[in-house]
Amino acid sequence: MLGSRLYAIIDTALAPGPAPLVAEQLLRAGVGILQYRHKGPFTRQSWRDCCAVAELARSRNARFIVNDRADIALLCGADGVHLGQEDLPAEQARRLLGEGKIVGFSTHTVEQAREADRLPVDYLAIGPVFATTTKQRAEAVVGLETVWAVRAAVRKPLVAIGGITLENAAAVIEAGADAVAVIRDLLVAPDVEARARQFLERLAR
Repeated sequence: MLGSRLYAIIDTALAPGPAPLVAEQLLRAGVGILQYRHKGPFTRQSWRDCCAVAELARSRNARFIVNDRADIALLCGADGVHLGQEDLPAEQARRLLGEGKIVGFSTHTVEQAREADRLPVDYLAIGPVFATTTKQRAEAVVGLETVWAVRAAVRKPLVAIGGITLENAAAVIEAGADAVAVIRDLLVAPDVEARARQFLERLAR
């Protein structure tokens, strides 16, 4: 369902250029799923960027997810939305998007993951696995032990997020994650496309 062990997140606060340009680099590397993450107000340019990334992803048979905003995901033709604990309830996002779209859901504990496994969502995220600086109010670090525990407790595909780098990504997959979501270690690299290729090669072993 996810299409790739590397779940690349284009965070507009860190992206080294416009989101469509970064998306093109990631897609050239072979990334199968992208997320657009924008924590500021959604402007007309944000909308245009989402529509452009959605079109790029379709042209490469990749999946495109919009963070937080189910309405934007629907209107720009994205493949789905990723929701946090305080976002639109998963049931309402599913009602809006329909059965053909992807709904992802963030969790931070085994208990939250068990509850989310019963929701109408397609995959769960667990994290932060390691310390992260991409969230202003990050949850407590969960570690690889919680990834193991969540994998044993849920049936849905599992994406691990938070502080994941080229050096520790394989260990996260070994702990039971189906994919790793990466922001900083991709976006701050001198060559985003080359870095994405490194991740994909490392995760394919």
